Amino acid sequence: MARQRALLIASALALSVVSHPALAGSRTTAEVLYSENAEERAFQESAGFSDAVILRDGTIYLSGIVVGPDADEAAFNAAYRRISGILIRAGSSWEDVIDVTSYHTDIEKQIGPMSAVQKQYLAPPFPAWTAIQVSRLYLPEGKTEIKIVAKRSPR
Repeated sequence: MARQRALLIASALALSVVSHPALAGSRTTAEVLYSENAEERAFQESAGFSDAVILRDGTIYLSGIVVGPDADEAAFNAAYRRISGILIRAGSSWEDVIDVTSYHTDIEKQIGPMSAVQKQYLAPPFPAWTAIQVSRLYLPEGKTEIKIVAKRSPR
């Protein structure tokens, strides 16, 4: 186990096995996926979050990906490409997405471009999707934040 953990930490995927606080009181462990970008990882560690948490049952929870300062199709494409990379690193794909939650600072202006891009990545039957209007996001330049839940692909 220690050797496996050391290999995972040293891997290019920046994957490690740790006890996850959301599972307090449980002996269950989760895999935590941090950013491969050193600057982003430093920010994640200082703020206390990761790219994704993968539970033993294969459920994958991605942290929100921020779109902004523009919320046009190009910006949504960049966000969805980033989400694709995290899903792949987590052993999953867009076919495995079961839930999308999006937070919008101007939902009427942002839902069209987001939906157009999202349909390039998600095919029927579509996952659940909840879109929520908010006054602002954590990052001041953020316009939309996209949070994904998926299941790990069968190996």
